[in-house]
Amino acid sequence: TLNQDPVMLTRLIHILDEMIPHTAHFRPDAVNWNWEVNLIQDDTINAWVMPGGKIMFYTGLIEQLSLNDDEIAAIMGHEMAHELREHARERISQAQVGSVGLSVVGQLTGVQGAALDLAGAVMNVGILLPFSRIHEVEADRIGIELAARSGYDPAAAIGIWERMTKLSQGGAPPEFLSTHPSYDSRIKDLTRYSTRLQPTYQQALTERKAN
Repeated sequence: TLNQDPVMLTRLIHILDEMIPHTAHFRPDAVNWNWEVNLIQDDTINAWVMPGGKIMFYTGLIEQLSLNDDEIAAIMGHEMAHELREHARERISQAQVGSVGLSVVGQLTGVQGAALDLAGAVMNVGILLPFSRIHEVEADRIGIELAARSGYDPAAAIGIWERMTKLSQGGAPPEFLSTHPSYDSRIKDLTRYSTRLQPTYQQALTERKAN
């Protein structure tokens, strides 16, 4: 169910519109992309982006975490960063290369069955998952820089993951078995990086007031 809350959708569109001009810092052509944000009426705590800059927010993410505009901007920036850095394409390429590589190994060595499955598991844990976590860290950092350049507090992202930690039930998988960094890792990295971005944020606020 899409876009049934006009007030919340208007918030999202306004924040996206504020951030689009600053994508030029990372990719000059991105300013002219057909960016779009939609709102899915669902309790799921999630957001994601499709190729072409189509961003999806779930109402559950905004409502259950009681997100303010600065926090929405951090998440918006994270999803925009995935598209700016073409992470989806890179992940698909890595998976395809890995699949072909395993097939070649099987053909050349005669290894099949459980042994080949084990090799696939090793590749997944040793290569693909770390590669995915690198993307997430990069998206976190670019996301809050994009937010800061747009006049949204980059430190707001820290509160998101602190609340996510409290909401998580049954614990998260070990970081080395996850596509995402652990909550603790994200909080520490965002704390360091948001501190560095405070001058950028303050400058954006000054420019906003002047206009």
